[in-house]
Amino acid sequence: MAKHAGVSVATVSRILSGSYPSAPATRSKVMRAVRELDYVANAHARGLAGARPKSVAIVVNSVVSPHYAHVAQGAQDQAAREGRLCIVGTTGGDAERELAMVRLLREEHAEAVILVGNMPIDDAYRERMADYARALAVAGSRLVLCGRPALGEEVPAIVVEYDNTGGAHAITSHLLSAGHRRILFLGRRAGYTTPESRIAGYRAALAAHRVPHDPGLEIDSVVMDRRDGYRTMRERLEAGPRDFTAVFAGNDLMAAGARAALRERGLRVPDDVSLAGFDDLPSADDLDLTTVHVPHEELGRTAVRLALDTDTAGTAGTSRHVMLGTHIVVRDSVRPLPHV
Repeated sequence: MAKHAGVSVATVSRILSGSYPSAPATRSKVMRAVRELDYVANAHARGLAGARPKSVAIVVNSVVSPHYAHVAQGAQDQAAREGRLCIVGTTGGDAERELAMVRLLREEHAEAVILVGNMPIDDAYRERMADYARALAVAGSRLVLCGRPALGEEVPAIVVEYDNTGGAHAITSHLLSAGHRRILFLGRRAGYTTPESRIAGYRAALAAHRVPHDPGLEIDSVVMDRRDGYRTMRERLEAGPRDFTAVFAGNDLMAAGARAALRERGLRVPDDVSLAGFDDLPSADDLDLTTVHVPHEELGRTAVRLALDTDTAGTAGTSRHVMLGTHIVVRDSVRPLPHV
């Protein structure tokens, strides 16, 4: 490209990196050569030369889901404050794809790789991810588990969680305190950390209030989105007479879908059925939905801050565990039952 522009290689390098002022005419010649030769900088070559930009990477299930989008926005905001670029990747919930992305980001020398949300409860997955955490630490990077549990005491990873189990316990207790004893749980998904934690809180609250646990009131989910909430609620209502007075949906998206299915059957929230969710997404306010507030953006900000703060996180590879709190947001989707 230097030959094409009629300048030295050093001049091209300085102009493309923006590291040195140049005459407008010289810059114009170089940029014309860039366009004509369709030049793209080689990230690997820049990395070998020590010129790679500082960056953090955040890997989410989907950028369409509001939950992941808000966490990613928090990470992006903090990365910008720290003078870093933020790389965002998606996995579609595929564990193998997530592992492949971590391997790629290690090769790209990201300062931190932040994994957000659900993870499989699977020993083989944990072992492979633990190996990647160690490889990142050796390379001077960090693995951050955001909204998911630790991989083990000896694994060099930072963990930034929020209280899933406590939030589910609190919202279930809220329904129980309103007199509900038949509470349908929408969103059981065996083998995944987030729904497992939420159903554990639901069951613990039933036990604390001495309400018998009925497995028939726990409904499986596939993807835990609005369509899944609508589908599972519709199937339950079509299966026979309604045997519940309240619904605890595994997240706000499922609650919105469940509400639509209830409305189709002529059932009103909260007059006929009380409804609660989890996440406190912006749509929850529009639906007047009682739910559990999750500090989404703070999760992302904390993950980046801890990953880059060597004073508090220690040397690369040091493990640290932070648990952020959740709390109930009471709106008008829960009706107290009359005392019998």
